[in-house]
Amino acid sequence: MPEVTLTAESGRDLGSSSTRRLRAQGKIPAVVYGHGADPIPVAVVGREFQIAMSGEAGLNTLLSLQVDGTDFLTLARDIQHHPFKNVVTHVDFQIVRRDEVIAAEITINLVGEAIEVQHGDGIVDQQLFTLAIKARPADIPPSVDLDISGLTIGAALHVSDIAIPSGVELETDPDATVVAGQPPRVQATAEEEAAAAGVVVAPTEEAPAADAESAES
Repeated sequence: MPEVTLTAESGRDLGSSSTRRLRAQGKIPAVVYGHGADPIPVAVVGREFQIAMSGEAGLNTLLSLQVDGTDFLTLARDIQHHPFKNVVTHVDFQIVRRDEVIAAEITINLVGEAIEVQHGDGIVDQQLFTLAIKARPADIPPSVDLDISGLTIGAALHVSDIAIPSGVELETDPDATVVAGQPPRVQATAEEEAAAAGVVVAPTEEAPAADAESAES
């Protein structure tokens, strides 16, 4: 996996007021840590960080973080976001070595079309979206694919059906269901919909049958 170079500024002041000033300047407060090194408070330019992380590898992008002339091989971890705005508010950069095995999560992509499920008006129900793995940083794949072309209604595909690249150790249960072919949803009756809404529907009374004398008259 190719590395992306990112420059970080060291020596940032700690505290909420300093953090607010950094964010107002379009910078993200961060910390570099790992392998016994003392944590280094840094700041990175928000736009540069977004560009660095926008590649195929996503959160598993290998970052060559340049701090005061020193290069740290890192992964961005514990990325915090603003609760309302779509901006990153803090990042932890974890120092890694090329020869060490580390934990990561990778995305599962569904490829192909489940024709039989579609023809039966069924639903392709993806139940698992990521895999937990272990691998050396350069061996972490950006994602894995699962072909659903043969999926049928009532059947399922599992983690064991995914081709795992060489050098990657799977941590997720191989028997876990990734995707299932569900039957069509049956339209609920008016009574079922009312019950789901908490409305009590009075039973409909049938008209009494006419007696024999009334029938004869």
